Amino acid sequence: MDFKEKMDFYVHMVNDALEQMLGLDDSEQKKVREAMRYSLLAGGKRLRPVLSLAVCDALDGDIEQVLPFACATEMIHTYSLIHDDLPSMDNDDYRRGRLTNHKVFGEAMAILAGDGLLNYAYEVMLDYVCKNRDNIYAKIEAMRIIAKFSGIDGMIGGQVVDLECEGKHISPELLEYMHRHKTGALIKAPVLAAAAICNASPEQKASLEKYAGNLGLAFQIRDDILDVEGNVEEMGKSAGKDKAKNKSTFVTFYGLDKSKEMLHQITAEAIDSLAVFGEKGCFLRQLAEYLVTRNN
Repeated sequence: MDFKEKMDFYVHMVNDALEQMLGLDDSEQKKVREAMRYSLLAGGKRLRPVLSLAVCDALDGDIEQVLPFACATEMIHTYSLIHDDLPSMDNDDYRRGRLTNHKVFGEAMAILAGDGLLNYAYEVMLDYVCKNRDNIYAKIEAMRIIAKFSGIDGMIGGQVVDLECEGKHISPELLEYMHRHKTGALIKAPVLAAAAICNASPEQKASLEKYAGNLGLAFQIRDDILDVEGNVEEMGKSAGKDKAKNKSTFVTFYGLDKSKEMLHQITAEAIDSLAVFGEKGCFLRQLAEYLVTRNN
């Protein structure tokens, strides 16, 4: 398969699994499940679970063992988007080309939908581990990684820095710290979780950690660039938000041209770190190249 075929294969696998994991029913919780599904099944790149599955393949692992953890990271990512769009945070009306969760279900239900997805992610992982106890310590380690990188020392911590730095002049070190945590941590999590489950060697883990760290930073720099150059039709969400809220970004700090230069340099470093995988790292390299030029 070429890159697009492989990407579609992974995305379809993830979408099918998510659909099965979170169905609708006629219980008293039907409304919150509907709100959870509205955002979770709205499409998107599925970058985080795709990374898990691609790392699994590069390590000759069992995708069935990795899939529940891959889907859990997508649930956590989606919960973070629901909460990020709320009026008390970024106050966005559109996400993935349609109305944000709180615009459809109301703020209270959107908060509960986000909370529901966060908790359901761990329920999915724990259910799988309880029923499949082989390689159990590696699976528990994968859950620990996901919890850490999505928590106060990861994604949430980065979001805190972002909120506290609005309208302030910050150092380049703090800017990079914010980006590596707010966005990068939840890109690193699925990569390292898959590496744990697939029993990667120390050399392979170090390579993947460097790859994921640089990929996450490059992803956020591209987001910063798109906030200036993108449009709502391609992005599926509002552009120009960072400037309107006087946020510190790579573009506001370094300018557009320098940011693009740094984007390509950091992406090249991510790709170079995969040398240990040889041809088995081909898709991961192509994924990094694809993300440099994405429009959403």
